[in-house]
Amino acid sequence: MNTLLGFPQTDTFGRLLRQWRTTRHMSQLALATEAGISTRHLSFLETGRAQPSREMVQLLTGMLDVPLGERNALLVSAGYAPIFGERPLGAPELEPVRRALQFILRQQEPFPAFVLDVQWNIVMRNDASRRIFGLFKGPGHDEKSVNVMRTVFDPERLRQYITNWEDVAQCLMHSIHREVAATGSDAVIRLRDELLAYPGVPSRWSTPDALAAMPPLISMQMRKGDLALAFFSTITMFATPRDVTLQQLKIECFFPADAVTEQVARRLALPEPVAV
Repeated sequence: MNTLLGFPQTDTFGRLLRQWRTTRHMSQLALATEAGISTRHLSFLETGRAQPSREMVQLLTGMLDVPLGERNALLVSAGYAPIFGERPLGAPELEPVRRALQFILRQQEPFPAFVLDVQWNIVMRNDASRRIFGLFKGPGHDEKSVNVMRTVFDPERLRQYITNWEDVAQCLMHSIHREVAATGSDAVIRLRDELLAYPGVPSRWSTPDALAAMPPLISMQMRKGDLALAFFSTITMFATPRDVTLQQLKIECFFPADAVTEQVARRLALPEPVAV
């Protein structure tokens, strides 16, 4: 179970409920009004003087937009069985999902695309991502264990080739702060702290409010020798997932930000001539 935004770990339903309400910046009155219950009843639930029904747990966690995995945890803390599955992506039940992801990755060719988990680890990728980002491998590159955030923040990896690194890194730090606020995930909190410890990362970035305002769109500009490429990206997620794994997946698709980048990407995708 996660430690939510610095709150102590606990398996008591009332405390978990109060933690999520506080995380969402909702007063007891606001939550009770949305849920259609009295503030007195909500207070009793938080202090343990009242036991919630399964339906009440589902209602309140839905109002608070609690991630599915944590909804399971609140159900268990209230004495009920979890209701949301957490299947590995390779599970037979998720075969239609895998096919859909593979379709998206293929359709994105000749431009890069990744499927990422909640910690920004690459779960799936298309060939274009290998062709294009393979041109910018640093000495610290590790093909077997690729985390998008570490790749951008580590001075030994892609970071050294990103000419507008501070803009890109600030944008990603905004994203990770939002993920921490949304999920309270211990793993994401540890990743955030690891990124903040890299050389050259301003300490003020540890506070979301201290990050500079972001422009509407940021392209990642990379240069290695005479090769200069620029991409912007979009993030897609599954609508109304009922599985913990699916809720955590993100699909990041990269698009060329200029004509030169598009030409290079298309040229790299051409089949190599066969020697006769």
